[in-house]
Amino acid sequence: MKRSGTLRLLSDLSAFGGAARLRELLAGDPAVRVRGSPDGRHLLLLRPLGTVAPQLLVAARGPGAELERAWPAGQPSPLDAFFLPWPARPALVLVWESGLTEVWGAGVGPGWRLLQSTELCPGGGARVVAVAALRGRLVWCEERQAGSEGPLGPPATAFSHCVCVRTLEPSGEASTSLGRTHVLLHHCPAFGLLASCRHLFLVPTATTWPGVAHVLLIWSPGKGKVMVAAPRLGLSYSKSLNPGRGDTWDFRTLLRGLPGLLSLREPLAVHTWAPTPHGLLLLDFGGTVSLVQSHGGTRAVGILQEAPVGPRGSAALGTFQGTLACVLGSTLELLDMGSGQLLERKVLSTDRVHLLEPPAPGMEDEEELETRGSLRLLSALGLFCVGWEAPQGVELPSAKDLVFEEACGYYQRRSLRGAQLTPEELRHSSTFRAPQALASILQGHLPPSTLLTMLRTELRDYRGLEQLKAQLVAGDDEEAGWTELAEQEVARLLRTELIGDQLAQLNTVFQALPTAAWGATLRALQLQPDGNGKLRSQAPPDVWKKVLGGITAVKEPPNGILPPFELLCQCLCRLEPRWLPPFVELAQQQGGPGWGAGGPGLPLYRRALAVLGEEGTRPEALELELLLSSGRPKAVLQAVGQLVQKEQWDRALDAGLALGPSSPLLRSEIFKLLLAEFAQHRRLDAHLPLLCRLCPPELAPAELLLLLRTYLPDEVGPPTPFPEPGAEPPLTVGLLKALLEQTGTQGWPSGPVLSPYEDILWDPSTPPPTPPRDL
Repeated sequence: MKRSGTLRLLSDLSAFGGAARLRELLAGDPAVRVRGSPDGRHLLLLRPLGTVAPQLLVAARGPGAELERAWPAGQPSPLDAFFLPWPARPALVLVWESGLTEVWGAGVGPGWRLLQSTELCPGGGARVVAVAALRGRLVWCEERQAGSEGPLGPPATAFSHCVCVRTLEPSGEASTSLGRTHVLLHHCPAFGLLASCRHLFLVPTATTWPGVAHVLLIWSPGKGKVMVAAPRLGLSYSKSLNPGRGDTWDFRTLLRGLPGLLSLREPLAVHTWAPTPHGLLLLDFGGTVSLVQSHGGTRAVGILQEAPVGPRGSAALGTFQGTLACVLGSTLELLDMGSGQLLERKVLSTDRVHLLEPPAPGMEDEEELETRGSLRLLSALGLFCVGWEAPQGVELPSAKDLVFEEACGYYQRRSLRGAQLTPEELRHSSTFRAPQALASILQGHLPPSTLLTMLRTELRDYRGLEQLKAQLVAGDDEEAGWTELAEQEVARLLRTELIGDQLAQLNTVFQALPTAAWGATLRALQLQPDGNGKLRSQAPPDVWKKVLGGITAVKEPPNGILPPFELLCQCLCRLEPRWLPPFVELAQQQGGPGWGAGGPGLPLYRRALAVLGEEGTRPEALELELLLSSGRPKAVLQAVGQLVQKEQWDRALDAGLALGPSSPLLRSEIFKLLLAEFAQHRRLDAHLPLLCRLCPPELAPAELLLLLRTYLPDEVGPPTPFPEPGAEPPLTVGLLKALLEQTGTQGWPSGPVLSPYEDILWDPSTPPPTPPRDL
């Protein structure tokens, strides 16, 4: 039964903000560039550089602000503009010929807002000739002045360009993160840049030197490779090109090392290029459409009924459901991608039609879900979709039937029994409640639009996860894919009760991808350094309760599964050990009763120390920092004792001085510990001013002298006026003077006078009276 193509009106554009200006631009200028946002809710129209009145218009369907900018004559205008596939909010990037780049975002305040402005060519002297946005990357081709890459002369003047790339990712709610610039190609001709969902196509332009105008390149960032292809020669070569490993190529050197590529001198005669998920479509001036695939191979798709007659690039090419759609003027032709057979030819009521890319998977709203698999056309008359009508007599399954069929396959994959599960069993069994609940909702309790509104976030997350899994199976950008998958899984687990299988899954993710797992935890806990070497958090108490809970009474965790807090400490110890003590200190401030901090059970610093290993095998510096930052008297005294054994007097004194007035007993114990060392040897004398500051002001001189008497070493022989050679010098009254002065800061001592000379030590400014001399 023959299919029939349908052209259905989706919107007359009245639902878009600024509909009048939108129709005016679409009807008035055939050279206007049109792009749709990844979520399908925004349209971008740009009169590019070189037109009479450069202008930008961004219109939103439904609630949402529009963005409109114009550039008067003589003022630089953007070279190109793109939407960015950011799931949290709509965003777009504008790039000027000078290299100026602006990133705009909506949803972070009223209307559109400039998030960042930067320069792609900060050194000056370069000119951007082409730009493209590819999955979190900004790629551009720039022309550099003679002398910036070496002496250039004919025909080397044709190789004065280079292709560069920078990562461009969202950062927080209202900012962006731009990576460093990496040069992919040196000394290359002027290339046009076209991006599909996975690949970047570098195609020759009218200004490309004819000797290499038959060559095009296909860069696959996910695989870290570049394909160099010559479609007319049937040749293609693969080379490594991974910016993460520092790969870069000199274009001339690259071509010289590929045999046969320079044998043809005739440029490619291409009227229109069009990137698609299947590869790069090219339409020549004879009406033949070919497809250059990602592996470099080229095959003919079909021949149009009429050859293009408009200016170069005026045709529109797209694919859907195995069908090639081509708009030439006011004619729409549909060809089978496999056989090249003409399936249908339609005459449109206007000759200014633009094809829009389909929304990104997982970002569609309910209206876009209804038209999935179709191709969207935009003109001044409205937004249309072209698709294939289902043959008559074919009964489509109901939503209720689809629920039970999908659930049947899901439960069958998870089941361990050998018997086959059937949809009928799911309908009448009381074991599986979820399919029955969803089927009853779809049966009429809630309209589909309301249900989609309620489940939009969950559906988007689920669809994005499925897309990510498919990407990993295909081997595309595996490192980034695994990282994103781990981040999503940790974020999901932190929203659940971390017990049983969930806790085991969290342990597995942290063991396999610790960096990505810690990054997700960092965002969940909203951890930020405060500039003083400490951490602060704005996460709600519920999140901290999950992280600090799960105390194990046994020394060895069952099956090696660690509670969340121990798991995070172990990960930090591997990745950033210096942040472990601040993290434990922050966790102690966040804890509540029964959370594992401030409640029964082991203190958090003891739990963190247990992760580091048995006593004697732990990293000494890290153990000391954990003890000192714990705030527990026993732990701080243990740390000061270790510092005293290592004779790290400054750190020991600083630990005591760092304690506030709320810990007088602990300060006093640290002072007594250091005073004992001061009485026994002279290695602490250089730090006497700090020891005086640590001296408790309420300590009386008599008490100080009694303490010193306790700590003084036993005399082994009669006292001598001078120490033996090589022996430790004894404690002198001069050294005690500063300490005794410190004990008197709160008044004269109240204890008994131990020595008739003690008052001399208390008044250094007044000498004792001179006794009368006998004449």
